[in-house]
Amino acid sequence: MPSAETYVIVGASLAGAKAAETLRGEGFDGTVVLIGAEAERPYERPPLSKDVLLGKATPDSAYVHEAGWYAEHDVDLRLGTRVTSVDRAARQVRLEDGSAVGYTRLLLTTGASARRLPVPGADLDGLLYLRTMAESAALASRLKQGGRVVIAGAGWIGLEAAAAARQAGCDVTVVEPDAVPLQRWVGPELGAVFGRLHRDHGVTFRLGEGVTELLGDPAAGPAAPGEPHGTLRRVLTSSGALLDADFVIAGIGAVPNTGLAADAGLDVDGGVLADASLRTSDPDIFAAGDVVAAFNPVLGRRITVHHWSNALNGGPAAARAMLGQDVTYDRVPYFFSDQYDLGMETAGLPEPGTYDQVVYRGDPQSGEFIAFWLSAGAVIAGMNVNVWDVNDDIQSLIRAAAPVDPARLADPGVPLAGV
Repeated sequence: MPSAETYVIVGASLAGAKAAETLRGEGFDGTVVLIGAEAERPYERPPLSKDVLLGKATPDSAYVHEAGWYAEHDVDLRLGTRVTSVDRAARQVRLEDGSAVGYTRLLLTTGASARRLPVPGADLDGLLYLRTMAESAALASRLKQGGRVVIAGAGWIGLEAAAAARQAGCDVTVVEPDAVPLQRWVGPELGAVFGRLHRDHGVTFRLGEGVTELLGDPAAGPAAPGEPHGTLRRVLTSSGALLDADFVIAGIGAVPNTGLAADAGLDVDGGVLADASLRTSDPDIFAAGDVVAAFNPVLGRRITVHHWSNALNGGPAAARAMLGQDVTYDRVPYFFSDQYDLGMETAGLPEPGTYDQVVYRGDPQSGEFIAFWLSAGAVIAGMNVNVWDVNDDIQSLIRAAAPVDPARLADPGVPLAGV
């Protein structure tokens, strides 16, 4: 006899889709409802800033499942549907149309949204973001026209967008308040490596500056009430510089979509707080993907990870926990990036303040090397650049949390497994 339980997943994302897949794969035969605000069925985000943006792949390649998969697996997929609130007492999620869906257990996979550029002129036509499938399509179309682009932010999205824009023949200027690109993500040492990479491909950096205002065409005059505010033409930076621009890409980070959780009274602090089983402060509500700040036993602290692998693996882990299985989500954070002819994988979170030494295996100038971030002699993160089939060994070093000999770590003749 089928189960009478209903598992509701709010967020038709990669994490949400993989959770639904796992519920069915683990034999759950109750009701599964997957609700998404976007009109698109669940898709993966990495292709949007890589092959889809470069025109090397179609948007269809980003979908998690074929269109018929959800019906075939009896998953009630509701797209273009916004959840307005979670009523924990009634065990219901309320929808924008006024209806409600009851749940036995609830999973929040609401993801994150691109941080909006908070400057005057942000309503001008020509300011683009790169987070959703629609935004990727709009940017890909604009890149084909060429021209001058200013990118606000030298994080991962900003740099991947810069690479795509240069490969499309655009003139690219990146404006970044930090002293080097990627400083908040990989520290100054590796940030400088990526800065050189982009300069070698013709990107201009304005570091130590921020975007303070977007300006339209002064000849056009002010917009009439109710009319579009015009098209941006220039960018004002914090140094007072005026940069000509045909369009601007804002890549200044992402903000977890915690509103539903916070309004429902769940514990929230930079993400929906969860334990190592991805259970929130309500024992029947779980969270996974970009929205969660979960305790990671390997790192010994709560972390938010806005990368593909966290959604890919976190959704299934949360689904198993919902089913009552003994789950410890202890994945080493992992992400990858492709820029020009550089491909890299990173394990761990090499944020400034978490390490006291950087060790290189190979020459960073050569474009083929491994970087290790150490704290008190132990590897806490590693990045392999154009060197492959080593990331599992790097993750093993991180998990070991034991001091290593930096000389052996740097020696290409010593297998990583034997360091």
